[in-house]
Amino acid sequence: MAKGINQKLKLLYLAKIFMEKTDEHHALTLSEITRHLNAYGVNANRKTLYLDFEELRHYGLDIVSEQYGKSVVYYLASRNFELAELKLLVDSVQAAKFITEKKIKRSDQKIRIPDQRT
Repeated sequence: MAKGINQKLKLLYLAKIFMEKTDEHHALTLSEITRHLNAYGVNANRKTLYLDFEELRHYGLDIVSEQYGKSVVYYLASRNFELAELKLLVDSVQAAKFITEKKIKRSDQKIRIPDQRT
C-alpha cells in the first residue's frame, strides 16, 4: 500500500475521528474508519489499525471494540467532558451578562459541540 500524503499524522487524525464521529451510540467499522482516514490523505489497513488502536489506548483514549452482528465496531467510550456537560458550560457562558458576545463566539468555536454526527 502506498503511503498517504499525511501518513505521519495518522494517529492524530485517528484520534480526531474517534473524538468527533464516535460515542457509545455511534460506532464505526474498520472500513468506515479507513474511509475517514483516506479523506485526510492517510492510508491504513486492518493490521496497522489494530496497532494504532493499541497506541491510542496506551496514550489514554478509551477506545472500545464490540461485536455488532457480523461486524466489529469501535468507538471512544469516555471523554474528559460528556456532551451534556459541555452544553451546560456553553449555556452558562452565554447567560453570563459580563462576558462579551465576541468572547462567547470564540469559546463556542473552541469547544465545537457537534449537533449531529455524520
